[in-house]
Amino acid sequence: MGTTWSLRAGAPEQGLPAGVRERIEAVLGRVIAQMSNWEPASDISRFNRAPLGTWQYIPDDFRAVLQAGLGVARRSGGAFDPAIGQCVDRWGFGPARREVATKSPAGGFWTAIELDGSRARRTADVELDFCGIAKGFAVDAVVHALQEAGLRHFIVEIGGELRGVGVKPDGQPWWVDIEAPPGLALPRTRVALSGLAVATSGDYRRYFEDAGIRHAHSIDPQTGAPVLNAVASVTILHESAMLADAWATALMVSGPARGADLAEREGLAALIVTRTLGGASEYLSPALTAML
Repeated sequence: MGTTWSLRAGAPEQGLPAGVRERIEAVLGRVIAQMSNWEPASDISRFNRAPLGTWQYIPDDFRAVLQAGLGVARRSGGAFDPAIGQCVDRWGFGPARREVATKSPAGGFWTAIELDGSRARRTADVELDFCGIAKGFAVDAVVHALQEAGLRHFIVEIGGELRGVGVKPDGQPWWVDIEAPPGLALPRTRVALSGLAVATSGDYRRYFEDAGIRHAHSIDPQTGAPVLNAVASVTILHESAMLADAWATALMVSGPARGADLAEREGLAALIVTRTLGGASEYLSPALTAML
């Protein structure tokens, strides 16, 4: 995934269960083998190369992520789109080399993906890309593996996305400060991740600049190009890291006003940071305000 992972645990008296690192690495290896566009032999790469209209059997984890991604695509009006792979490549954020960017057909790539139980197919020339949801799924999968191993109090982090279980050894929850976009002076927001996950999508981690314009890795399916809507970051708190990941992307693409409407309609605990001429403004959804 091109990033790091970490685990902090309140271990029982006998210490961590044997083979914890191996369990985590096995989970991450499975996610990469199924969902990495950088691996030519992965399930997602083979799916994208298969002839159009051909039903393909997909593994359980792949199916779970695809099903969740299609669900968020439907509920967000296509702001999140798991079939946006060609646009991601075109702008140099995927395994392919960046090309001269041309406008793509307006959105709805996800509607060309059909899912039927444990099989799926493409009905048009689109490509799956799970970069906006797979990392969150990996967090959830690692949490599940650690719970099966007997751990009850821990926090897992993969590339800045976290999920906490139980409490710290001192009885306090797993407190986490939400990162503010660099250069923006904002009040600190601290959240307790006991039974919750947090994911952030922003314009300041993966981007390139061309002619003074910042092109971030979040792609707007309607234009086929990086978003240009003044949103600096979106943070979502959710019981599922996978859904927090996907909804953070959806609201990032939607923009300040539509993103706020989506957060309220879906009952999402969301923090939207928007760049302004005077610096930045914050929007806290009703669900997040109630938490705080």
